[in-house]
Amino acid sequence: MDKTFAVIPTQFGAVHLAILAAVVLLSAVLALLLRKQTEDRLMKLIGILGALMILAEIGKQWFVRRYVYPNGATWFFPWQLCSIAMYASFLVPFLRGKARDALLTFLGSFSLLAAVIALLVPGDMLRPQIALFCHSFTYHFVMVAESIAAVCILSRREKRAPFLPALIVFLVTAAISEVVNVVCHTFFGDRPPVANMFNITPYHPTTQPIFHQIAVSLGILPEIILYLGMIVLGSWGLYRLLCVPRENPLR
Repeated sequence: MDKTFAVIPTQFGAVHLAILAAVVLLSAVLALLLRKQTEDRLMKLIGILGALMILAEIGKQWFVRRYVYPNGATWFFPWQLCSIAMYASFLVPFLRGKARDALLTFLGSFSLLAAVIALLVPGDMLRPQIALFCHSFTYHFVMVAESIAAVCILSRREKRAPFLPALIVFLVTAAISEVVNVVCHTFFGDRPPVANMFNITPYHPTTQPIFHQIAVSLGILPEIILYLGMIVLGSWGLYRLLCVPRENPLR
């Protein structure tokens, strides 16, 4: 269970590149398989994947406490941007109307962007524990799968689902993450557990590539605003590209 790599895989090393190639290939095959499925089947698939993600997260929390940080010196609190896909995909089959469309749009834009970036720049996912390593990459591929299913639903609609409700979901979850960051810092300071939900803690420069240099040069608050703005912009681009139904030229 706690087996480790003899040599930890590196970003853009052979193992990472092989994983990226597999994700691209599997995503293409999945898109072909899902594009003609009914909306009901796609919704069930999203819900099942969400439930599996929650079960996997419970297993991960046990593993981390048992093998990674047995003294409880830190935590993996499940409220990062990638974590929201887990909750959204589990809830979306139980919702209807605008609430369902908001979460589907979130999955097809914000969640997809987060998964792609995490897979491209895995950072903390490149861990020595084989089980945790496999969980992280599998989790983010499942995010991609859910996003593909959500895109298949939204792109065939007669009327497009608006982006604003998904944006509100993102902003609310980001606000909650900052509350967690501030509360944890208030009670624990820089002692573990150190919270950095959504990578927007106001107390330390982010470790995210490029944005770390921006935080050092311009300050943490401008960097956070720019970081969140870029996420919104990138997600809106994916929404326009993938989630908006194409006009039928024969109509």
